[in-house]
Parts: sequence; C-alpha cells; structure tokens
Amino acid sequence: MSAAKANEPLGMEKDLWAAADAMRGGMDASEYKHVALGLIFLKYISDAFEAKHAELAADEYSDAEDPEEYLAENIFWVPKEARWESLKNNAKQPTIGKIIDDAMIAIEKSNARLKGVLPKDYARPSLNKQVLGKLIDLFSNVGMGDAKAKSKDVLGRVYEYFLGRFASAEGRAGGEFYTPRSVVNLLVNMIEPFKGRVYDPCCGSGGMFVQSEKFVQQHGGRIGDIAIYGQEMNHTTWRLAKMNMAVRGIDADIKWNAEGTFYNDEHKGIKVDYVLANPPFNVSDWGGDKLAEDVRWQFGTPPASNANYAWLSHIIHHLKPTGTAGVVLANGSMSTNQTAEKAIRKNLVDKDLIDCMVAMPGQLFYSTQIPVCLWFMTRSKKPNGFRGRQGEVLFIDARKMGFLVDRVRRELTEDDIKKISDTYHAWRGEKEAGDYEDIAGFCKAVSLKEVQDNDYVLTPGRYVGAEEIEDDGIPFEEKMAGLTKTLYAQMEEGRKLDEAICENLKGLGFGNG
Repeated sequence: MSAAKANEPLGMEKDLWAAADAMRGGMDASEYKHVALGLIFLKYISDAFEAKHAELAADEYSDAEDPEEYLAENIFWVPKEARWESLKNNAKQPTIGKIIDDAMIAIEKSNARLKGVLPKDYARPSLNKQVLGKLIDLFSNVGMGDAKAKSKDVLGRVYEYFLGRFASAEGRAGGEFYTPRSVVNLLVNMIEPFKGRVYDPCCGSGGMFVQSEKFVQQHGGRIGDIAIYGQEMNHTTWRLAKMNMAVRGIDADIKWNAEGTFYNDEHKGIKVDYVLANPPFNVSDWGGDKLAEDVRWQFGTPPASNANYAWLSHIIHHLKPTGTAGVVLANGSMSTNQTAEKAIRKNLVDKDLIDCMVAMPGQLFYSTQIPVCLWFMTRSKKPNGFRGRQGEVLFIDARKMGFLVDRVRRELTEDDIKKISDTYHAWRGEKEAGDYEDIAGFCKAVSLKEVQDNDYVLTPGRYVGAEEIEDDGIPFEEKMAGLTKTLYAQMEEGRKLDEAICENLKGLGFGNG
C-alpha cells in the first residue's frame, strides 16, 4: 500500500457509510449521526456479549446469564430485551423506536459506566421508523463484537470512519468534536505516550485517547499502561466520547460540566505525563475577565478576547515536572503581537518551555480552513531518557506536506508523519531515530537567543530558511544563453501574431486604429 493510501479506510467501512448515508434522506447530519452511531454502539456491545454468552453456555461450570461473568472481563451486560436479535426481529414494527429506547435504558441500568451516555430518543415522531428498520438490517450483516471482528478492530474503525464522515457532512456547522486522524497520529507519534497519565482538557469524541492506546499496543504495551483523563463541555460530544471509549474497552475518566474547563476544572489537582489537545481556535467569549487572578496564569494573564494562551497556560499547569504536551492551535498564536499574548509567549520562551514548533499544511480540518500549527512544550529539557537540550528549540516547516483527499481537505501520509516525528525524535537524542541534522526549508534547531533576537516569533518559516535548489550541473553562462535564445524566439513569435491580428482587423474594416 502506498503511503498516500495508508490512511484510507477498508472497503467495508466505505460501503457501510454509503448505505447508511443513503438512508438519512433529508435528515440533518447533526441529528442523524446520533441515530447511526447509537445503533452501531448497540450492535457492538450486543455482539461482544453474545460471543461471551456462547463461550459461557458451552462451559457446564459457568452461568451464561450471570452479569458478573461479563463485567469481570470488561464486557457490558446486555439484558434479553436489549440484545440485537430482539431488535432485528422487530425492525419492521412501527414501535421499533420505543423498542430501541427501552433497550438503551435497560443497558444503562445494568452498566453503571454507561449511565446518562446512550441516546434514548429513537421513539420521537420526527424520526422515520422505516429508516431505523433499514439501519438495523444493514448493521445486522456486519459482525462487530466477536473475537475475529475485535482482532481487526472492525467496530472501532467503523465508528471512527462514521465520526469523520459526519464531521465532513456537517462542515463549518459542526465537526468541532473531531480531530482528523492524521493530525492525531502525528501528535501521538511525536509525544510517544508509552506509560503514565494522558490528559485532554477539551477531548471532543476522544480521538486523542484512542490513538494513544493504539500507540501503546503497537509498541508492545497493554491497554491500561496509560491512565486517561479528559473533560468536555458539550454534553452530546461527551456522550460520543464515552461511547468511543466503551467500544474500545478503554477505561477513561472523562468528565462533563456545563461551565467548561476554565471555570470548573474537573481534574484540578491532577498532574500528568502527557497532554494531547486540540482546543477550539481563537475563542473570544471564554470569560477570561472573570478569571484574572487564576493560579494557572503563572506566565501572564491571557486576554479576555482570545482563549488560545489560556489553553496553553492551563495545559502547562497540569504537566508533571517532566511532562510533555502537544497542542493544536491557529497559526496566529505563533506570532501574535497582542500585548498579553506576546508577554506570555516571551515568558514561555525565556523559561525554556518550548520544545518544538511545527507549521502544518492548510485544509486539514473539516470544520475550519484556518491554517494550524503544533506546539510541543515540556517542563524539563534536562536529560531524562532524552539528551539534554536546554536552551534549544526545534522548528519544523511541514506546510508542503500531505495530499488532497478531495477538493477541500488535505491529509498527511504515513511517510509525512514518520518524517516529522523522526526529525523530532532524532533532535531529542533517541538513538533509533538516527542523527539529527538541519534541513534547509524543513527543520532547524535554534538557540533561545536567536528566538529572542527574532522578537519571540515562533513561526518555523522564520528560522528554517529556503529549501535548497538542486544543482542541475549546467553552467550559469550556458543556462543564461539558452534562456535568452528561448526568450527572443518567443518575442519573435509574439510579433508575428500581432501582425496577423492587425491584418485580420484591417480585413474587417477597422484600419490601423
């Protein structure tokens, strides 16, 4: 598989989406996503339950109807009336909406972790019951929770693919809950959250956590090697995150409240090893004027007109003394001259908290065309598994990377992700990443003094320089002679065309004008 194709979904995901999307008719994507994702979740937990049920039924010493047998293995207990077979048998009934709602209620009652999480409004009159029946038939043909499907991560990939497609369908009106997979993969691969606490203060549907767990498993670790903490202000999105964690078997402490992370930090006393975050860009009504003396503003008080530096300050506040953070922000954050923001950026640089800055290509997000950058911050650059890199900042300009998935959206390839993350790892002194070297137009290791001399601007293009032009071996005089000859030939051709046009005009009776 080529690098450009590496992030493409399996055919089954595409086919399933095409079939499901065709059923929504005039229903808004923002409404339909909860209908479809809720049913996918229900199918998954029912499949997982049935696989375990069959295993227990075959064991004469086990009770297949004992909920404890399932909960002990992190499998949700599904009451009889909520099992997929029951829904499938009633898919054509006009009461199917109420049957689904009752199933969701029964599952929540039996599984404390799902309390208040599942959608329970399938019986509403505005929801087409024929669409529900067809969706149940569609999902009935896909195994999602048995051992074979789990090994291929069928449900996870379907769920993730649907999230992404709904974000695309909603466009600028939605999609805040979804960070594209290639961006998340880059953050995770650069930070390498092998073991410890991972935190996201604005976790959306939980994509950062999913990729962190995948990373750990791909490098020989286990689910559970990292402890996950998150917070989400949007209650609907929080429910998506809780379901996303549940279908992956990830035990995560994800909180919700209506006040949001700045006003009601649900993980106030927690210090973490890693932060991975994609905060909402340039929020102007975050209420900063009411938090002027907050303990988190140790590098300066963020302006009430923009929350970007409030997020950076909040994130650093939660890092352990050796913690590292990767944050997606709008490009303007790297060079803003707004007084309060520039003062905070100056303090972050002077305190040597900036580890690496990456300028990203445009068109990466479903919901905004704002160009973005990645901030990598660390509490300590002293030798602690990596080389000591005090007084240095790495700048990477990745704006030319990626490929167009469609007319409006770009994605990074696996090769792009590897090149960027390997560059960072080599600079940090990781032996397996090889030796680091500056590459004109792409990356440069810069001293703090040079950043200070550049008025604390953190835009990579300011430092990496122009890409070196490959020498084609043709001497300058010879190249210039050839170009001059071509120019004169083109000028002569232009003169002849002008004469021909004049003759044509004369023939039409317009003379010499």
